[in-house]
Amino acid sequence: MNLNLLLRDYIAASFSGLWLQTFEPDEAILELGQLCHTNSWQLAIWDLQRGLYVPGVNLPEQSAVGDPLAALAWLGQPAGSGETRILVMRNLHRLLSNPLLIQAIERQIQQGKSERTFLIALAPGTDLPPELEKLFVVLEHPLPGREQLQAIADNLVQALPSCPRPEDYHPIVDAAAGLTRLEAEGAFCLSLVRQGQLLPASIWELKSQLLRKNGLLQMYRGTEGFAALGGLDALKSFCKQALENRHPKAKARGVSLVGVPGSGKSAFAKALGQETGRPTLILDVGSLMGSLVGQTEANIRRALATVDQMAPCILMIDEVEKALAGAGGSSGDSGVSARLFGTFLTWLNDHTSDVFTIVTCNDISRLPPEFSRAERFDGVFFVDLPSSVQREAIWQLAMCEFAIPEQARPVNNNWTGAEIRSCCRLAALLGTTLKEAAQQVVPIATLAEDNVEKLRRWASGRCIDAEVGGIYRYPTCAGNSAVGSQKRRLRSVGPSPSSN
Repeated sequence: MNLNLLLRDYIAASFSGLWLQTFEPDEAILELGQLCHTNSWQLAIWDLQRGLYVPGVNLPEQSAVGDPLAALAWLGQPAGSGETRILVMRNLHRLLSNPLLIQAIERQIQQGKSERTFLIALAPGTDLPPELEKLFVVLEHPLPGREQLQAIADNLVQALPSCPRPEDYHPIVDAAAGLTRLEAEGAFCLSLVRQGQLLPASIWELKSQLLRKNGLLQMYRGTEGFAALGGLDALKSFCKQALENRHPKAKARGVSLVGVPGSGKSAFAKALGQETGRPTLILDVGSLMGSLVGQTEANIRRALATVDQMAPCILMIDEVEKALAGAGGSSGDSGVSARLFGTFLTWLNDHTSDVFTIVTCNDISRLPPEFSRAERFDGVFFVDLPSSVQREAIWQLAMCEFAIPEQARPVNNNWTGAEIRSCCRLAALLGTTLKEAAQQVVPIATLAEDNVEKLRRWASGRCIDAEVGGIYRYPTCAGNSAVGSQKRRLRSVGPSPSSN
């Protein structure tokens, strides 16, 4: 809903305390000024530097720069019959440690309902003392939409006659989604200076810098696509078809990848971003944990809000069972993990942004059953160990990558792609043969044989086969080991994707 319409309704309903969360206070004040002009409301603006300012009125109180109590006193003066008076206060949250100011705000909001006086606070976040929590209605000032971003870009292009006008603005607007007007203008200008035209690359660079500021998310912008990750045909087809769908009601949510460690689950998430032209955002749940009360919950909300702003994108959470292992309430962290888990589940179910979520998991039994219920993910896929044919192809790729001449290779009937690549890297690093380097590699199927078998048996009948589609059947359970083995997928060992 349009912000002006929303504010108009709340003011008409006499909500005398409004907290507007915004990263663009000047833009918000401009919109409020237009709203007040349209409805013949009197508008006053206060900030720490300039004090109280009423457009068109000369106030002696303006000399009291930095005194919020003087601004509240002006708002509390008797108004004319039927007059609506609005006071906008910038960065009020910085002053809410003052008990005298808190009490004055509390009294003003309560009186404002009958006097038609309204206090609107502008701040980048919501951090209200308990005395004011129930008095303010919190609204969000939306970031610029696609039409506004395109208008900003088009104005810059028209101002430079030598700059070619883009034939398609969609990639540029997609890259700028989630930026403020000032940030978008800066990103467009950076692209014009560097490339002489509007290209998404410079915009993504600016977005990466924004993510580094909050330290909660990382952006992965690699070059490897599906060509660097063989096999997984069913999973590839499913995800690409879901992301290319333009149905107005049916929107892609994401997938959960369950599988043996080192089988390429993380590499797929990164390759999907490159294949679909979307950035892959990596959420490290460990970085969300804060030492202060409520800090962890605030961090997860801020991280998910950032993800929504970065849409369209891929969101990857690696080894989610370790990150959310305390969600069952047995972690001894006073319920922090459970609240974090609940916030994430609610977002998975309710978010409307174009975010495709991929979570990887090596032991799904450690997660509560509600994590994988319908409408949280579009599918739960199982990624198994490669077959002998696929292992042979992986050896060839790894040996080519590290310039290892053809030679006898160790017999490894249960190695993952990550272990084969590790063997080749160690041979090149130590100057030994592959058989000698293999002595340094302990396969996960041997190291945790019982866990791998347990995982494969659990997945049988419960997950989708990432290679051939349909319900995954463990060869022993299916009664046909040879056929089941041929259904394993080919895994790439290119240099850039990391294995899970």
